[in-house]
Amino acid sequence: MFVSFFIVQEVRLMISNEKLERINQLAKKSKEEGLTLKEQTEQKELRQEYLQNVRSSFKNQFKSMTVKDPEGNDVTPQKVRDLQNKNNKH
Repeated sequence: MFVSFFIVQEVRLMISNEKLERINQLAKKSKEEGLTLKEQTEQKELRQEYLQNVRSSFKNQFKSMTVKDPEGNDVTPQKVRDLQNKNNKH
Protein backbone atom coordinates (compact mmCIF):
# COMPACT_ATOMS: atom_id res chain seq x y z
CA MET A 1 0.00 0.00 0.00
CA PHE A 2 1.41 3.39 -1.02
CA VAL A 3 0.71 6.37 1.19
CA SER A 4 1.92 9.89 0.53
CA PHE A 5 2.25 12.68 3.03
CA PHE A 6 2.13 16.30 1.97
CA ILE A 7 3.40 19.14 4.08
CA VAL A 8 1.93 22.37 2.80
CA GLN A 9 2.76 25.75 4.23
CA GLU A 10 0.08 28.34 4.85
CA VAL A 11 -1.08 30.04 1.67
CA ARG A 12 -0.87 33.81 1.77
CA LEU A 13 -2.45 35.91 -0.90
CA MET A 14 -1.06 39.26 -1.90
CA ILE A 15 -4.43 40.99 -2.17
CA SER A 16 -5.71 43.42 0.40
CA ASN A 17 -8.67 42.78 2.66
CA GLU A 18 -10.31 45.87 1.19
CA LYS A 19 -10.19 44.37 -2.29
CA LEU A 20 -11.55 41.04 -1.04
CA GLU A 21 -14.39 42.87 0.68
CA ARG A 22 -15.10 44.80 -2.52
CA ILE A 23 -15.19 41.56 -4.54
CA ASN A 24 -17.75 40.18 -2.10
CA GLN A 25 -19.80 43.40 -2.14
CA LEU A 26 -19.96 43.37 -5.92
CA ALA A 27 -20.91 39.68 -5.98
CA LYS A 28 -23.73 40.30 -3.51
CA LYS A 29 -24.97 43.35 -5.38
CA SER A 30 -24.80 41.45 -8.66
CA LYS A 31 -27.12 38.77 -7.29
CA GLU A 32 -29.51 41.20 -5.61
CA GLU A 33 -29.95 44.05 -8.06
CA GLY A 34 -27.36 43.87 -10.82
CA LEU A 35 -24.26 45.90 -11.56
CA THR A 36 -23.60 48.97 -13.66
CA LEU A 37 -21.14 48.65 -16.54
CA LYS A 38 -18.50 50.40 -14.44
CA GLU A 39 -19.08 47.96 -11.57
CA GLN A 40 -18.95 44.99 -13.95
CA THR A 41 -15.58 46.19 -15.22
CA GLU A 42 -14.32 46.71 -11.67
CA GLN A 43 -15.54 43.23 -10.67
CA LYS A 44 -13.80 41.64 -13.66
CA GLU A 45 -10.51 43.42 -12.87
CA LEU A 46 -10.65 42.49 -9.19
CA ARG A 47 -11.42 38.87 -10.00
CA GLN A 48 -8.50 38.73 -12.45
CA GLU A 49 -6.14 40.15 -9.82
CA TYR A 50 -7.43 37.66 -7.26
CA LEU A 51 -7.01 34.70 -9.63
CA GLN A 52 -3.48 35.79 -10.56
CA ASN A 53 -2.60 35.87 -6.87
CA VAL A 54 -4.13 32.44 -6.22
CA ARG A 55 -2.28 30.92 -9.17
CA SER A 56 1.01 32.52 -8.18
CA SER A 57 0.63 31.39 -4.59
CA PHE A 58 -0.22 27.85 -5.66
CA LYS A 59 2.76 27.73 -8.02
CA ASN A 60 5.09 28.90 -5.24
CA GLN A 61 3.67 26.25 -2.90
CA PHE A 62 4.17 23.65 -5.58
CA LYS A 63 7.81 24.69 -6.06
CA SER A 64 8.59 24.04 -2.39
CA MET A 65 6.63 20.78 -2.10
CA THR A 66 8.29 17.51 -1.15
CA VAL A 67 6.51 14.16 -1.10
CA LYS A 68 7.74 11.42 1.24
CA ASP A 69 6.58 7.84 1.55
CA PRO A 70 5.99 6.20 4.98
CA GLU A 71 9.67 5.17 5.15
CA GLY A 72 10.79 8.77 4.64
CA ASN A 73 12.00 8.33 1.06
CA ASP A 74 11.63 11.31 -1.24
CA VAL A 75 9.04 10.35 -3.86
CA THR A 76 8.39 13.83 -5.20
CA PRO A 77 6.97 13.56 -8.75
CA GLN A 78 9.46 14.26 -11.53
CA LYS A 79 7.39 17.16 -12.89
CA VAL A 80 7.63 18.90 -9.52
CA ARG A 81 11.39 18.26 -9.34
CA ASP A 82 11.79 19.67 -12.86
CA LEU A 83 9.88 22.80 -11.86
CA GLN A 84 12.01 23.14 -8.72
CA ASN A 85 15.25 22.69 -10.69
CA LYS A 86 14.12 25.21 -13.29
CA ASN A 87 13.33 27.68 -10.51
CA ASN A 88 16.75 27.17 -8.87
CA LYS A 89 18.61 27.91 -12.12
CA HIS A 90 17.19 31.44 -12.38
